Amino acid sequence: MGKTFEKVRMWNIFDGEKIEKGKMSPIEVECQIDSGAVRVVLPESLARKMKLQSRGKINVRYADMRVAEREIVGGLVLEIQGRLEDTTAIVEPDRKVPLIGQIVLEALDLWIDSRNGRLVPNPESPDTPLLDEFQCRPGI
Repeated sequence: MGKTFEKVRMWNIFDGEKIEKGKMSPIEVECQIDSGAVRVVLPESLARKMKLQSRGKINVRYADMRVAEREIVGGLVLEIQGRLEDTTAIVEPDRKVPLIGQIVLEALDLWIDSRNGRLVPNPESPDTPLLDEFQCRPGI
């Protein structure tokens, strides 16, 4: 068992039309997948390159229990194994590799196969994400 990495396509939501028309390509990058992390974390250089919009500041707690204030950006679109999710991300100044945490994994219904070090779709729903009924109850 080791770290899990996955090739992820990402772009600024405002560039979506250009990407659809072939006038622009998404950024394709190898990301660390970590179910122990909650959010998406981007290196500062990547967030700036994509021109993601700042949404202010957020406090983050690291595994060693340090707390630090970090910028949060919005308008990030991720495509993992053909599944799309738009989300926010925490900007980490010294980070080299993007990190994908549990919120996106849950939304895309992807699981970490730690034995084989890879990301896999939920076997009950291999072609499209399956959300549990309690997560999206109609009429509430």
